[in-house]
Amino acid sequence: MRDKQLYRQILGIESPWRVTGVDVAVDEGEVRVRVEAKSGTRHVCPQCGKRCAGYDRRVRRWQHLDTCQLKTILVAEVPRVTCPEHGVVMVKVPWAEAGTGFTALFEALVISWLKEASIAAVARQLKLSWNAIDGIMQRAVKRGLARRKRTPSKHIGVDETAFRKGHNYVTVVSDGATVLYVADDRKQSSLDDYYADLSKAECAAIESVSMGMWPAFIGATRAALPDADTKIAFDKFHVAKYLGDAVDKVRRAEHKALRAQGGDDLVRSKYLWLRNPSNMSRSQWHDFKGLRDSILKTARAWAIKEFAMTLWSYVSRTWAEKGWKRWLAWATRCRLEPVKKIAQTIKKHLWGIINAIILDANNGGAESIDGRIKLIKVRSRGFRNKDRFRNAIYFHLGDLDLYPEAAKV
Repeated sequence: MRDKQLYRQILGIESPWRVTGVDVAVDEGEVRVRVEAKSGTRHVCPQCGKRCAGYDRRVRRWQHLDTCQLKTILVAEVPRVTCPEHGVVMVKVPWAEAGTGFTALFEALVISWLKEASIAAVARQLKLSWNAIDGIMQRAVKRGLARRKRTPSKHIGVDETAFRKGHNYVTVVSDGATVLYVADDRKQSSLDDYYADLSKAECAAIESVSMGMWPAFIGATRAALPDADTKIAFDKFHVAKYLGDAVDKVRRAEHKALRAQGGDDLVRSKYLWLRNPSNMSRSQWHDFKGLRDSILKTARAWAIKEFAMTLWSYVSRTWAEKGWKRWLAWATRCRLEPVKKIAQTIKKHLWGIINAIILDANNGGAESIDGRIKLIKVRSRGFRNKDRFRNAIYFHLGDLDLYPEAAKV
């Protein structure tokens, strides 16, 4: 009797359900808790909530939290009812959600573990299959997305992140540090689908869209948002990356030429040119002085890049345009082909760069998310398909309410 009362309290079993027996099978490492509904109970249809006549019963099993290191299995004959509208359906049980072989409390435990470790690690610790743990994660994300409240976002970031090598990407839309949307590829249609799910009022509420200079994202935003050309912002991070790549191309070409002549001026200097000066220690900055003050082509390319980085502090559109036009004049006359090439790209997209400065829009949140996604990939040792990759992103970065309702009581 005490065992029945104990498990009734542990499981939160209430009328019309009751615990009818507890069997301990030490040799099998299991505790089986038998539960049933009182006879004569009129159950409700799980879809419409109407009380219906009984049809039959089906035996179902759920794994629960361990009892004294023994696997605990909940066994119940679950009634099915005949609903005039929905036909023969199985009633809901209070300890688990439909379509799962685990109690809500067990799934809550797994969800908490998944926040700290990979699917494979959790599966090993709980002695379950990889697919069983993945199924719990999928249900958690589906539950969280269904519960997510629609709150208009004023500032969003759009970025692509690699799923695998070989230009295999997903598109990620974020609001600060929260992922709002994940889509396959980085095509215009990838972002079209996000905007299509927004109302006209939600589209109008968006004040800035921070992104890289990717034509597909620009096209989708122009098609969806009113006055898009005043809201699209090409953020500092992407501009810095393009300029850093140009400096590195100049360095590689010059290093090759110097080595052919026996010079070693640029040996082991790659990361000095690419490192943000604000992240250098005083000694590193001192050691770098000789290179940056030299007559090397790389030093000139680096100076052009650093001048561009100073142009993000303007608050006036007029002065920002003047500053960038001055920079463009220098960059296009520098006789450094990689720098001249990126200068043409910047000239073409200058309107969006000015927007980023005036709107104070940046993709810092999106870049932080990209770094966290890379950590998820490393911890999981990659993903077999994009569905699971997308699911993991939502699980860890979607700020979703993931836990089963029954586990919150």
